[in-house]
Amino acid sequence: MKLEVSLTEVQDLIKLIKENKGMIFEMIRVDIKERVGCYLSELMNAELTNFLGREPYQRKDGEPNHRNGSYERHFTMKGIGELKVDVPRDRNGEFSTSVLPRSKQYEDSLREDFCMLFLSGINTRTLSMMSKKLIGRRISPQEVSNANKQLIEAVEEWRNRDLSSEHVKYLFVDGVNFNMRVSNSIELVPVLVVIGVTHTGHKLVLGIQAGDKESASSWREFFKDLKRRGLRSENITLGIMDGLSGLEKVFKEEFSGAKVQRCQVHVNRNVLAKVPRKLKQEVTDDIRSVFYASTKEKAKAFFRQFVEKWSKELPSAVKCFENTIDSCLTFFDFPQVEWSAIRTTNIIERVNKEYKRRTKSMEIVAGETACYTLLAFISLKMELHWRTNPIGKVKKNLPFYENYIVNNFTQIS
Repeated sequence: MKLEVSLTEVQDLIKLIKENKGMIFEMIRVDIKERVGCYLSELMNAELTNFLGREPYQRKDGEPNHRNGSYERHFTMKGIGELKVDVPRDRNGEFSTSVLPRSKQYEDSLREDFCMLFLSGINTRTLSMMSKKLIGRRISPQEVSNANKQLIEAVEEWRNRDLSSEHVKYLFVDGVNFNMRVSNSIELVPVLVVIGVTHTGHKLVLGIQAGDKESASSWREFFKDLKRRGLRSENITLGIMDGLSGLEKVFKEEFSGAKVQRCQVHVNRNVLAKVPRKLKQEVTDDIRSVFYASTKEKAKAFFRQFVEKWSKELPSAVKCFENTIDSCLTFFDFPQVEWSAIRTTNIIERVNKEYKRRTKSMEIVAGETACYTLLAFISLKMELHWRTNPIGKVKKNLPFYENYIVNNFTQIS
């Protein structure tokens, strides 16, 4: 059959396209969907022909099974949209097509894309609203949640992975709280987090585990679990942490060869909480002199000056500082290039901030498993960034600036 189109019809079509510039693309999409749907239908018909061993309308003696029409099915493909296909049937109900996945309404690559969008920060309701525009079919919030469930096995495998091949020397330890759905109520659930630093200076998240961060027994069990997974305690030389109750004692018991560095930011905050507002800036400057001294001996000398200066006016602040000063200066016992990284818990605080930022749009995390899925994704994303940013290392493009600063902005100049 020959299709003839007059010049007038062509001119009218071009005029219509000029008036509605997006129409031609919509026409192309519709045509592609129809053609792909027909292609899949024909492919399944050929599959049924092979299954029956004969062409349509062909009879075979002694063979009771025949074609029995078809039923309409909708299936969504990535980059194409929702397709309408005719799935052929046989009379005995023995045929099952392998062209389209059974009981699935869209291909696996779309499921993976929705999982990535969800993990990146888009909640299930927003994804559901966007899906019609993105793929031509509305995906319900429940479907998005069901797709994410398939990540659980991979997340658990990552959380319980073997650590024996990781040469970890430092541990950053902290906890972060989430509003989580537990049974039929909303509870504030703490999640314990440990970040390790390898002998090459690279950082990695060793473990995330729900538990009471104020409980010594929770931390002890968490550390024991890390060791059961292969973490070699004899290689751990330093633990960086804030003043969580009982944590320092448990850490020293589980990693007997390690020292403890108390986060200077937290200590500074605790001391200033006992200082009147009008004296805060002066006390802050004196504390900074202690923390940023060039050697441990000078730091202790500045501390003695601090005690002499403030012991009468601010005895509570001085006592608070005295109780933590030794663990605040532990970083001096380690390589100087690492001091800025190990004097505070900034590394793990940054991770916790990312955890909170991602879950903020959700308000309530839908259970412990969902929480682990989100945190695992964020952890792996952070590790990708950390690969190019090891602690104690100067990037290749920075030595010029380092030398420039030394020669022009220090006492050498």
